[in-house]
Amino acid sequence: MDALTLIRDFVCSHSEIDREKVVPEAVLAEVGIDSLMLLEVMFEYEEKTGVKLPEDLPTPVTVQDLIDQLDRLAPGSAS
Repeated sequence: MDALTLIRDFVCSHSEIDREKVVPEAVLAEVGIDSLMLLEVMFEYEEKTGVKLPEDLPTPVTVQDLIDQLDRLAPGSAS
């Protein structure tokens, strides 16, 4: 599962936000992702991928920032 799909699925299952509004350039707060929900997204990512995310990740501002962080840590990524 790619990071954008995971984020969209999570947001849509936890809020009334339309799936089409969860786009890479969207600001996380504007699609309903506050600091608590961000942690929940990260926990779900860990659960689905088996990847333990470091605690010192910078706080992403946009959906793309979050995608970039998750993709860098994804299994099989070059980084």
